[in-house]
Amino acid sequence: MYRRHTFEERLLIISRLICGESLEAICREGKLDKKMVRQWLLRYEKYGDEGLRGTRSYHYSAVEKLSIVMEVEEKGIPLQEICLRYDLNRTTIQEWLRKYRAGKTLENRKRGRPPKDSMARPKKKEPQTELEKLQAENLRLRAENALLKKVKALVEEQKARALLNGQKPSTN
Repeated sequence: MYRRHTFEERLLIISRLICGESLEAICREGKLDKKMVRQWLLRYEKYGDEGLRGTRSYHYSAVEKLSIVMEVEEKGIPLQEICLRYDLNRTTIQEWLRKYRAGKTLENRKRGRPPKDSMARPKKKEPQTELEKLQAENLRLRAENALLKKVKALVEEQKARALLNGQKPSTN
């Protein structure tokens, strides 16, 4: 399982590499991927401390993604060089390559709630005919009647409980 490394951890590993420790020994000790650590070193050499903080958050368009994928596929440029050139993670480019090879689109996914359908039926604001008006009023009155019956039943139940406990019924 992948573990995210903090800036301080990355800086410590890079300083050990610069001091002359071998890449294999550091990777074996920390159970790290050699390619990832080598990428940290290259990013540190090119961008300094900021190179270890992570990549910038920029959303590439499908055309830009395709041109980057083509550089890897057709020109044979190594992933490490592409990562440094465009300030991207290896996994991001590998994911784009996987999608391209599978024939899937490289378009960015739409985020957020989808827009409402403009062709949807508008909700009825008021009943159009006299019959519909009367039916709506009848429905409202039935609901009101049912509510009043429930309230009356609750009040009576409260009075019955009060009488059982020896209390006088309230005047509310």
